[in-house]
Amino acid sequence: MKYVDGFVVAVPAANKEAYREMAAKAAPIFKEFGALRVVECWADDVPDGNVTDFRMAVQAQEDEEVVFSWIEYPSQEVRDAANQKLMSDPRMKALGDEMPFDGKRMIFGGFVPILDE
Repeated sequence: MKYVDGFVVAVPAANKEAYREMAAKAAPIFKEFGALRVVECWADDVPDGNVTDFRMAVQAQEDEEVVFSWIEYPSQEVRDAANQKLMSDPRMKALGDEMPFDGKRMIFGGFVPILDE
């Protein structure tokens, strides 16, 4: 069964291109280690909520936009093995050293699809 890692992060609007470039460098590495698909989405229609919303979830500031992304794997086992390889890969370490956003406010998790049409 497929497995999905999901991420939400606040990125300074001025860093949109730097974020896209970082993601474009990371995607082939994820795929090398077994990812089927890497998707990065820049906020376009993200309404403010009364109780919670995407912006609140990542404590986005006025000058920041929300990025919603996911990585699809063929299984949780492939994802777990990929994460082990990613943690020790020097290319990922280099990308981590130049993140154009505050990684401490990223929310993420692994998900088992329950509907995929």
